[in-house]
Order: sequence, then C-alpha cells, then structure tokens
Amino acid sequence: MVAARSILVGTISLSVLALASAPAIGAPPWTPQQISSDPFIGDGGQHATQVETDTFGFGATIVATFQSGRFFSGGGASAIGFATSTDVGQTWTSGFLPALTVATGGTADRATDPSVAYDVSHDVWLIASLRLSGPFTPFGTTEYSASRSTDGGLTWSGPVTASPANPSPPPHFAHDKGWIVCDNTPSSSHFGTCYLVFADFINNRFSIVRSTNGGLTWSGPVGSADSVGGVGAQPVVQLDGNVVITFIGSTGLRSIRSTDGGASFEASVPVAGLTAHAPTGMRALPLPSSEVDGGGTIYVAWQDCRFRVGCTPANSFNAPNDIVYTTSTDGVSWTPVNRVPIDRTTSGIDHFIPGLAVDPMTQGSDANLAIAYYYFPNAFCSFATCQLHVAFVSSKNAGARWRHPRDLSDPMQLSWLADTDFGANSRMVGDYISTSFVSDSSVAVPIFALASPPIGSTFQQSVWASTVPVEKP
Repeated sequence: MVAARSILVGTISLSVLALASAPAIGAPPWTPQQISSDPFIGDGGQHATQVETDTFGFGATIVATFQSGRFFSGGGASAIGFATSTDVGQTWTSGFLPALTVATGGTADRATDPSVAYDVSHDVWLIASLRLSGPFTPFGTTEYSASRSTDGGLTWSGPVTASPANPSPPPHFAHDKGWIVCDNTPSSSHFGTCYLVFADFINNRFSIVRSTNGGLTWSGPVGSADSVGGVGAQPVVQLDGNVVITFIGSTGLRSIRSTDGGASFEASVPVAGLTAHAPTGMRALPLPSSEVDGGGTIYVAWQDCRFRVGCTPANSFNAPNDIVYTTSTDGVSWTPVNRVPIDRTTSGIDHFIPGLAVDPMTQGSDANLAIAYYYFPNAFCSFATCQLHVAFVSSKNAGARWRHPRDLSDPMQLSWLADTDFGANSRMVGDYISTSFVSDSSVAVPIFALASPPIGSTFQQSVWASTVPVEKP
C-alpha cells in the first residue's frame, strides 16, 4: 500500500524503517549487505534510487546518511535516509529523517547533500542536509538544517535551522555542498564545537557556521579572510582544535584554516593542481575526501590523471584517473601528490569518487588508511558498454604499501543508475561516497550505492555496506 503522494510504504515509521541482518554464514567478510531501500513514490523523485552516502564511526557505532528518491531535474531527493549499526557494521537499523521534506512530514520539497558527525562532548549525532523548495534556480529557496539524535543514531529530531534561508526571490540558489564535523578532542580548547561549511552563492564564498551546544543553535556565518569560494568543501579538526577545510577552487584544490575555533578563517592556500578525466556517462566531480589521523596529520584524496600518459591540465580527457592523495600537518603546507598504486599506470582503468577513511586510533607511519571507490575497467567505454564496479583498497602504514584491491560489487550498467540533468547521459551514484573505521582498527566500513537491472521503468538502486578487514600487504 502506498499513499498517493508517496510518501511512505504501508505504516512504516518515519524514524525506523528496517533492520538488516549480517551476511550469510560462510560469505566473505566483505560481502555487501543492503541496509536501506527507497519507498517514496509520486512526489517527483525517481522511485527506488538511493545515492550519495556519508558515514561517521565512533566506538562500535557507525551512522550512514544518503539521499533517497533522487530527482532528475533541479537536484535533491524525496528524503534523507539514515542507517545505524551499533555492532561494527554487522546489523543495521534504517529509516528517514522526520519532518525534513514533504515526503517525511516537513515543508521542503526535497533535500540533498547529507553529511553526518558525532559530537562526543554532548553525546549527540548530527546529520546536516540542504532543504530545497521551489525550483533549484533561479527562484527557489535553500536552507541548511541539522537533525539530532540523542540515542546513538537510532531516532532523530526534526530539523534545526543551521543557516538562514536565502532571500525570496533570490538572484539564484544560495547554498550547496555542505559538510559537518565536530571537535572531539577533550584537550582541545574548542572541544564540543561543531562546524558546518557550505558554498554560499549569495555572498560568493564559503560560509561556516558553528554550534557549541550539540546542534541546538548555530552561529552566524563567517568566511575566509579572502572570501574564497568554490565547491566540495570538507572540514576536519586537528588535535589542537584547528579547523582545516579543503575544497575545489578556481585554481585547483585549496585549503583554509581557523586557529580560533571558527571565529575567523585565514586566507586560502594552494593544496595541489587538479587534472581529472570526466568518466563516461557519470556525474563524478573530482571532489576531495578529507580525514585526519590520531596525530593530527590530514589526508586528502581525489581522482586525478596526472600520473597517466597524455594527461595535461588542458586536455585531461585523454587519460584515465587514478586515486591520489596529499597530506599536511598544519593545513597550510602540503606534501607532493602521491598515487595510490591500485594498478599499473598503463592499465586503462578509470578510478573515481573515492571515499577515504583514516583510522583515528593510529598515526604517523602506522596510520591505517582505507578507500572505497568506483571504477571502469575501460576508461574509454561508451555509455552502452561501460561496466561500473565498487572496490576497496587499504594501507596499514600510512600509504607506504597498499594491499591488493578487493571488488565489492558485480558490474553495473550505467542505465541502471539514477538519471540527472547534469548533462546528457549523466548518471549518479553520488557526488561522494564514504568509508569509516570503527572501534576495531583492523576493520573499515565502506557504504555505497549499488544498482541492479530496473524492473520495468522502476530503478533498483539502493545503499549497501561492507565490513572489510584492513590487513598488511
């Protein structure tokens, strides 16, 4: 039974949808298990599509969030979903954030760009998301909100406004691509401060708001000293409380830093140039994926073709992408770019949309790294012939050596994926995916979108999780 406007299947609660069991006994430990599905029908979204996962792990708990019911036109989705495991990724409770969109009892037409964090100081889980009403451009309204959970990520509050809605009618959409993080180091003078950064197109910059009370209230927005703008900002917090945000700017990857708990931010500095091949038929921007180890070293990974023959800044379409990364101890000076040696540079394999995890219980030359990513075996396939896979690669010594990659999926055809108006044949698994470590530092949990053949005109795209051992090469 389905309500006329969608809304939810049967009488399932808005806060808890399902409990997913562990993989079958005898299956490899990394065999994916489905942890959610899209029930929304009739509100304009593409039914049975889930995309764009973010995760955060603390202790034995990991919380994932994602879009459910992706809209083809104008961006966003019917709802923002969550899935929570309290047993290191073995079983999951899933549902949808209540009162966020019309489909879940709220007022916004749709929502997008979910990101999750845990505030140790206040024992609160937070999911930030962008609510959209009206057309995405030029006359819609956008507003960032934070949903709160005080019971370990199992149930969630209605949205708390974190950024003011843009003026009506606005000159164009106001906010995009937000990300949330909290300062969880007890010795930091800013312990318990959470930060939400987003692209602010009204002020043509990145804006950062902060909360010191577990997401109940949020400060006014501030920008960097040079009012820099761009897309794909990801903040991390170092042990001393410094906040470092990496992003794509007009001249490549850049970073900005705050040393006063987000009251102000320094001018941006360069991280690395950017040369990325656009994967066939995919919406796959080279957004950075940023994490910090237990000693405060920042790692940033992205897709880039600089190590391939024929790749130049002016013509990156001639070469496949690798997954690459750089590190910094202060957020200002960055190491030369390193390549993750998943395969040979002559392989022709195209790698993209990395979700990086860095184990916060490890540091220095012993830092555990894990990356989930998508790939095409043939970078120059056509829309009809491309075979999309999800894979996982890891290192137990800060990238000095990497273990042979593991495939986490069967091949998928592009026509099975949610469609977008990003361009002709521009299918979507998400602008980002995510991996997190849990209490056992030898285990990482990547969470990602998988798809199977549509049934009639209905997609079969949903969110899956793996629990993958991180072993020595």
